[in-house]
Amino acid sequence: MNLVLALTGASGSYVAKSIMKKSKWPITLIASKMGRMVYEQEVDNFSWLEENADQVWKDSDLSATVSSGSVPTVGMVVVPCSANTLGKVSHGIADSLVSRAVHCHLKERRKVVLCIREAPWSSITAKNASLFSEAGGIVMPVSPPYYMGKGRKPDEIKVSEMLDFYADHVLSLFGQEADQTWEDVRKWGNK
Repeated sequence: MNLVLALTGASGSYVAKSIMKKSKWPITLIASKMGRMVYEQEVDNFSWLEENADQVWKDSDLSATVSSGSVPTVGMVVVPCSANTLGKVSHGIADSLVSRAVHCHLKERRKVVLCIREAPWSSITAKNASLFSEAGGIVMPVSPPYYMGKGRKPDEIKVSEMLDFYADHVLSLFGQEADQTWEDVRKWGNK
């Protein structure tokens, strides 16, 4: 089974690349027009993701396999997830492949994680996140686990390392063991 990875138009695209590299499952890739654009601004040419995905679907293709609940998946992660996408999916709007695939995952009770990269949040965004969580989804703001840098000064830690730790945490929600966890950090402190 594949893990569905979707990108929408918000900052934080590096995490999608990290998930693609680290996932033990084949990746089904979907990106909105703005998701593609932001990825190319922040990371690299989008073709790298397409070449390393098992399947690639256009956001406009509502006939794609992942638009049906009858096609099993490991789950779905939207990273980065815009406040617009959160708003649509929390209100049941399924007018693109990204939003339709999220809807299918929710109705089939499969794990779906929205990695929101917006700050600050309006009360509308907070209410939408609450609605999505009530519907069975997971809202996981792109907030790197800074504790993973324990024992190092901030200028000794790369942003990419922090985002890789975050990607590990996302993948752990689907059952993939992380390379390092808080348990490891605690052990480092006791040496």
